[in-house]
Amino acid sequence: MTEKKAANDFSNIELVTYICYRTPEAISINGNLDKDPWTKLPKSSRFVDLVSGKPGFLDTRIAAAWDDDFFYSAFWIEEPDVRATLKERDSFLWLENDVEVFIAGPDCYYELQLNALGTVYEVFYIWQDALKPGSFFDRPEFNLYNRNVDLLAGFQDSSRYGRHPRGKRWAFMDWDFPGLKWAVKVDGTLNYSEDIDRGWTVELAFPWKGMEMLAQGRAHPPGDGDIWRMNFFRFEAFEANGRGIEPSAGWALSAHGVYDSHLPECFPRIIFFDKKIDY
Repeated sequence: MTEKKAANDFSNIELVTYICYRTPEAISINGNLDKDPWTKLPKSSRFVDLVSGKPGFLDTRIAAAWDDDFFYSAFWIEEPDVRATLKERDSFLWLENDVEVFIAGPDCYYELQLNALGTVYEVFYIWQDALKPGSFFDRPEFNLYNRNVDLLAGFQDSSRYGRHPRGKRWAFMDWDFPGLKWAVKVDGTLNYSEDIDRGWTVELAFPWKGMEMLAQGRAHPPGDGDIWRMNFFRFEAFEANGRGIEPSAGWALSAHGVYDSHLPECFPRIIFFDKKIDY
């Protein structure tokens, strides 16, 4: 279901809501989604174009679950020619095909990218106005002088929105989610274009203990009815007539109205229910 966003700069954006149920058993992370609880959990709606909100022409959906130890998520990715070449951790995966998860806190957010080889890229972002001496983030892992830090300024489409109303973000490029588990499974032949693939699946487990920075004092694991803001993306690189199509196609669970995934105000509402899925 969707609702109109009331914030001043994003009033025309429709937010998706996803109900996240508790799983009665821990999920074994191996990339296989033909198992419980994924066969019982509701899948999301089809991903839509990041800018226009129209359905992506290749099907992409997610599902999510949780228990006392982990937040779990899964992707189903339709892809007739599964391709991935980047193998080094924290490679720029958006230059080829990837899926992405963004998890927002009040003053920060986390980005995970993953390709069909299982290569991971991670960044932790903190709004500049929140990173001050004596603040919640004043700790060694966010030291601006001895960590690998970049700066994210504003929207890519400055003609529409200009700078983000909140300003700039510090991007901690060397931050890794503690205890993250992931797996990828390809249904087809990777990097072989002479046959037709079905696609690939992704399975993720984020330990709640690693959510401390994103929770910023909120309960983690959450309580019944608690709401977190997250978005899920897919970027698809295309080539035609000997040249790449720029920018890549961007699809998301919830559109942003602009080609920019870094808008926590537009992230869907993930509502955690303490009701267990029956196997």
